[in-house]
Parts: sequence; structure tokens; C-alpha cells
Amino acid sequence: METFNNQFKILIADDEEDVLEIMAKRIGQEGYSILKARDGQEAWDLIRSESPDVILLDLTMPRMDGFAVLKNLREHPPSDKWQPVIIVSAQGEMTSLQKGMSLEADHYLTKPCQMEEILRAIRTMISLIPQRKAK
Repeated sequence: METFNNQFKILIADDEEDVLEIMAKRIGQEGYSILKARDGQEAWDLIRSESPDVILLDLTMPRMDGFAVLKNLREHPPSDKWQPVIIVSAQGEMTSLQKGMSLEADHYLTKPCQMEEILRAIRTMISLIPQRKAK
């Protein structure tokens, strides 16, 4: 299974170093290739240069918040492939959820959440990639 997973690049964008490292370590253990961004601008730069397959996006980050990253991605996609976005944020208010969904986030998890929830969301998004390419 690991050889299958390492075909997929997962971008983790979070300004909390502990959260970033815990998520990167655990997701990396599943065999995925990991990209890390510590702020929104770095996330956007990596999206454009590395074309990750799945993006885990915190909303509250310096230099560019997660909403701005998501808006840029959907308005100016750097490639023709579908790049699913999973918002992982402490912002659990309905307005944040609605704003994320209106900007075409694909999934929304509220911190604190279990790593298994994040891994399940990643697997779900990856399973949808072949179907999205067919459209």
C-alpha cells in the first residue's frame, strides 16, 4: 500500500509548529509524500510549484489566511488537475464553515480532531481523484 500512497503529495499548511509536525509525521507514516507550509503565502507558493494532490489548510495563518489561499486556488488553479482542500481549523463557527464551503473547500474538520479523521478525509479525497479527472 505504501508504494501507492507515495504517489500522492499532501500539503499541510498550519502555523502551529507542533500541529504541523504531528500531522506531517503521522501522515508520512502512511507513506504519503509531505509538503509543509508555515503560513498562507508559503502554502500558495507550494501549491503553484509542487502541485500537491491534497491540501490540508488551516484558516488562521500569517501572511495570507486559509480563506485567501483557497480563493486563489479556485480562481487561479495552477494546473488542470483537481486539488481537493480539507480545511482543518479551530474556527468551528457556522460562518467559517459556510465561507469555506462557498469557496469550494471539499471537507471541513474542526480542531481538535483525531488524526484518524484527517487520514480518513485524505483517503476519501484521493479515492475521488480518478472520478474528478474523468469529468
